[in-house]
Amino acid sequence: MNDDQLLRYSRHILLGEIGIEGQQRLLAAHVLVIGAGGLGSPVAMYLGTAGVGTLTIVDDDTVELTNLQRQIAHSMARLGAAKVDSAAATVQAINPEVQVVALRERADAARLNDLVAQADVVVDCCDNYTTRQAVNAACVRHARPLVSGAAIGFDGQVSVYVTGQRDRRDVDPPCYACIFAPDDTFEEARCATMGVFAPLVGIIGSVQAAEALKLLVGTGTSLAGRLQMLDARRMEWTEIRMARNPSCPVCAAPLTPGHPTTR
Repeated sequence: MNDDQLLRYSRHILLGEIGIEGQQRLLAAHVLVIGAGGLGSPVAMYLGTAGVGTLTIVDDDTVELTNLQRQIAHSMARLGAAKVDSAAATVQAINPEVQVVALRERADAARLNDLVAQADVVVDCCDNYTTRQAVNAACVRHARPLVSGAAIGFDGQVSVYVTGQRDRRDVDPPCYACIFAPDDTFEEARCATMGVFAPLVGIIGSVQAAEALKLLVGTGTSLAGRLQMLDARRMEWTEIRMARNPSCPVCAAPLTPGHPTTR
């Protein structure tokens, strides 16, 4: 690291759990962020300020006036602009050293297979169930840690899925599909019809960013195997322990060479 980097990241370096070695890991890391809205805004901004070397942000939407109540990476000046371009501009205004790859597209399963393979950690900030399942499947296929968050109304949830990798507690954690079955059918809850408490996405997104940074640095204990749920009306967190489903259609599928659950 050069002198400017040592100064910029000095408050991380002062932490024994991170230090120079941990900060260097962040500088060399590549994180894939799916979604540049309410959750993706704080995720991208905190990962950028922390010095994650490369951020790939995927979103096919444009900035609208209704977004500005909670999507803090965007501004009035960027109404009508692609959200990925707006988020990239915000991150680079804070930390121009970060390489931001802005992809204005809705990634399908095939595209996610390529993007996930290039990342060290994947952060799912999307707003639809089909995409969440596709992201999870790609993460299982390539053995990439997945940090998943969701928020609607006053309720949020966040967890980490690291299928095929026992953690320091010797727990074999589940994948997203172990807990939320891919074939579940329900009416999608959306902000446009249900509303969302503005700071809620900031809280959940910040936790997602923290979990991603911990995974990259290799410190602390992740949320793998634990689902954290927030009721922002009472500002009360509830935790549910989660076990891997041995019959999961995604992570318990027949093993193939290179499959992440091969032991």
